[in-house]
Amino acid sequence: MRGKVIVSKFWTKFFSLGKAQAITIFPFIFLKYHSDKINKILINHERIHILQAIELLILPFYILYLTEFIVRLIQYRNFTRAYLNISFEREAYENENNLDYLKTRKLYSFLKYVTRKGVKRTVCLF
Repeated sequence: MRGKVIVSKFWTKFFSLGKAQAITIFPFIFLKYHSDKINKILINHERIHILQAIELLILPFYILYLTEFIVRLIQYRNFTRAYLNISFEREAYENENNLDYLKTRKLYSFLKYVTRKGVKRTVCLF
């Protein structure tokens, strides 16, 4: 499953509270700008989320994602730091540059990122 890519500033802003350039709401990948359609790294990042959602039967993915975000927000008291430390995001950011990652990814790979500390690179969300 590759996800249906939709360019929409409105829906991207709506679903991400205005914070993201792209967001995955299964089975769609919403992009803020038309030019993002050729950004292979961004699309790969969002496709990692598509696979995470599928393996958790979709709804539980979003429940776990939101729950972990709230826990991280309490832990770090910073929106960006909380977001970057969600296990699903850690996996996606760490592997977004590997365009073959989805071909070799093992089931439930995000679990190894639950206890791992931080993302190894800086990400600009705004």
